Amino acid sequence: MAIPHAKSGDLIDVRPLGPTLTGAKTVTLIKSDALEVIRLVIPADKDIAPHKTKGEVTIHCLEGSAGILVNGVTKVLEPGQLMYLSGGELHAVRAITDASLLVTILLP
Repeated sequence: MAIPHAKSGDLIDVRPLGPTLTGAKTVTLIKSDALEVIRLVIPADKDIAPHKTKGEVTIHCLEGSAGILVNGVTKVLEPGQLMYLSGGELHAVRAITDASLLVTILLP
């Protein structure tokens, strides 16, 4: 069974999950040949190991907080803040609190 992704013209709700954040799962909202948009849900103290993506990335914090490690420096992303990463940039993520992040990847 295929995972449903948004189609052109669909509305997608990315508002904070609030009290349901704790039980929420990561979900890919949009996936096409050129674009992927993911609502990344990370429990407090969980790490996503260092990795690279081929395309450019934005990470928008919807709720909670997460440390993003880039070039040996960790910057804390808080609600309403956005980070840009160029393609091929090694980065890692660590949730400081339960966090919901909107990750957009431009695929080459």
